[in-house]
Amino acid sequence: MTTDELTRFAERYAKAWRSQNPESVAAFFAQRGSISINNGPPAVGRTAIAREAQAFMTTFPDMVVTFDRLERRGNRKAFHWTRTGTSSGSGGTGNKVRISGYELWKIDNDGLIAESKGNFDAAEYERQLKGAPEL
Repeated sequence: MTTDELTRFAERYAKAWRSQNPESVAAFFAQRGSISINNGPPAVGRTAIAREAQAFMTTFPDMVVTFDRLERRGNRKAFHWTRTGTSSGSGGTGNKVRISGYELWKIDNDGLIAESKGNFDAAEYERQLKGAPEL
């Protein structure tokens, strides 16, 4: 994939996260692709990936994910993002959250995500979710 193609892919991926359609996110992954978040257990396959996306979409019905930048890290690409939204889904806190992070992608020969390792500051996320004052 060229740099321009990968940038367009990343822009469409961020848009899929904003869509409130978890299958749209899963469609960016290979059939047996995987995503793990903060070194957690991987969700493997599009159905499992859609469930992961749905969990975020349910918690943050107004979620906006923006594509910040891409960077090369060896044979992988780091997709940097910022997510904003209000925890207003079922059991939500009602607090606004703004968190940035990245997904380290391994892209397969078909131009789909074979593996994504997501990372963000979990402590900062929890602090915002609980509505704690800034430090």
